Amino acid sequence: MKREYPEHPLIAVGAVIKKGGKVLLIKRRFEPSKEKWSIPGGLVELGERVKDAVKREIYEEVGLDIRLIKLIDVVDNIIRDENGRVRYHYIILDYLAVPKGGVPRGNEEALDLGWFTPDEAAKLNLTKTSRHLLRKVGFLKSKKVGRSK
Repeated sequence: MKREYPEHPLIAVGAVIKKGGKVLLIKRRFEPSKEKWSIPGGLVELGERVKDAVKREIYEEVGLDIRLIKLIDVVDNIIRDENGRVRYHYIILDYLAVPKGGVPRGNEEALDLGWFTPDEAAKLNLTKTSRHLLRKVGFLKSKKVGRSK
């Protein structure tokens, strides 16, 4: 399956995993969003149910068994190159989850991982999608919208 310049959108899953006032984030090793902090996740495999895919991907990527709480959002992540061609196109189903077991450890896709408080997470170079999801679940404060003068 071709991720860069795909022939069709790819279906992916992710999880905002919360525990004790902190959230688990990974630092991405590969594009898109290389070296940015993100919620963990990955692609849905052919014949796999979405909820099974998110549990599998989280276990493979960070070593945790999780319990899904609810669907947070469905996000279109479309990244174009300088010529306007679609370089990446993901449709991502993102869930809120809590750990059931396991010890967090990264795989080859993660440069780093860790549990972060809201203040710590707000200072990270987060992906746009991760920042959106963390705001949507109330983990990060929403942007204050000011009035123009």
